Order: sequence, then C-alpha cells, then structure tokens
Amino acid sequence: MQRLEDYIKEKAPEAKTVSMVDTGELSDRAVAERAGIGWSGKNCAIITPEFGSYVYLGDLITTLMLEPDTPLTEQCGSCTKCIDACPTGALVQGGQLNSQKCIAYLTQTKDFLPEQYRKKIGNRLYGCDTCQQVCPKNKGIDAHIHPEMEPDPEIAKPKLIPLLTMSNRNFKEKFGHVSGSWRGKKPIQRNAIIALAHFKDKKALPVLQELAQKDPRPVIRGTAAWAIGVIGSKHELEILNRLKNNEEDEKVQEEIDRGLKIIENKPF
Repeated sequence: MQRLEDYIKEKAPEAKTVSMVDTGELSDRAVAERAGIGWSGKNCAIITPEFGSYVYLGDLITTLMLEPDTPLTEQCGSCTKCIDACPTGALVQGGQLNSQKCIAYLTQTKDFLPEQYRKKIGNRLYGCDTCQQVCPKNKGIDAHIHPEMEPDPEIAKPKLIPLLTMSNRNFKEKFGHVSGSWRGKKPIQRNAIIALAHFKDKKALPVLQELAQKDPRPVIRGTAAWAIGVIGSKHELEILNRLKNNEEDEKVQEEIDRGLKIIENKPF
C-alpha cells in the first residue's frame, strides 16, 4: 500500500492519499466489491476473476480523480461447496456467516474452547481456509507470484511440543511478524494442545502434565488436562485425580472431569 501511495505522489504530487489494511475505517470487502475487484462469494470472501479468493485486501482513498470500475455480478451460481464443507456449519447460507461458530474466529479466542468444536478444529493453530480450499474458483490458479509472501514452513506449521513452553520473548521473535501472533501466544498454545490431542501424541504427555500442574493460566491448565484424557490410558487416571485434588479453579476442575470421563469410557 505504501508503494502505491508513493507511486501516486510521484505521478501526481498534489494528490492526497490515505491507505489502510484490515483495521481501518472502511469495510475492506464492501469496498472491494464496489470497486469491481471481485464479488462477495457464498463463503463471504471476495472472489476475483484473476486470483480467486486468495488475495489480500487493502483500501486507499485519494483525491486523485480516477475512472471507476464496474462492480462484478455474483458468479457462484448454484454451487454450495463452501457451505457443505464448513466444519462447524458456520456458513448458514450463501453470504451469511455465524461468526461465533467460524473456526477462524474460534482459534483466536482466549477462553476455554467449547468441547463440541475441539475435534472440528483438529490441528489448526490459527484460522481456517476450508471454504476457500473447496471453492472451484480457486482451482488451477497459480497464486505464487510474490516470493516475499511465501510462508516459511517452520512458521506456518511449527513443531507443537516446543510451542507449549515457549516464552513471550521467543514467541515474539519467531512469530511476531505474522498475522497470527496479534492475539498473543495463549490462543496458539491452547490450539497446539488441542492439535496434540487430535494426533493422540503420547510424546506430549510429560509436557501436558507439567502444564496441567504448574501453568499459571487456567485455560492452559484445563485444556492440557482434557488433552491428557484424550491421549492417555489408565495410568493417567491417577495423574488427573491428583491434579483435581490440588486444583482450585472451577473451570479447570470441569476440564479435568472431562479428561477423567474420556479415559474411563475407553475400552482397555
């Protein structure tokens, strides 16, 4: 956006410009639709003819007189693949989203994640792209045209267990430059615990026990205790009972009870 502003001022020094991305006064998607960049798809994303929905949106207001483009008509037709594929049913119908059920929203919350959504999240640490991945308008499009925006595999898919004990400083150093870090490390660490439960990774049990016992954050203690129940066996019953006897937070105790119930219902 800054490069575009600089270009405009170079060509028209008298022009005034203001740019914004994501947190500005304007609604990015509504502006993009009116500007003719794309149409608002049934998955609530702006879909462009050139690049599908895999685009970043930014707004630039200027006093420079420009010929307006014509808004595009909706081109989703009868397709409902995004609605059908939404893991939590957050897409109520075409263009209507229940944001409270959207995984992209849920991964950013800081409280305990409702249990009915934990399996739905799976191994996602931040965000969800299912409705874009199944969209026919994104098929066969090469969006790899900006090398500087290509994801670093170590950042996009980090190792989960080391993430659980990462300090604030290390988190900022490694993830501070990416959008998923803006909520801090707690939601990411909570989601990493849920991902380890999803994989039933027994190698995570020692660090999960440490978190459930000593972490000062109730959300992390409780989620770790629940994950111990998902991953563990009869041996972990004693551990969870001991944790419950020493735990004072009511919500954490509820998560410990969930973990105990999961183990007790396992066929050994």
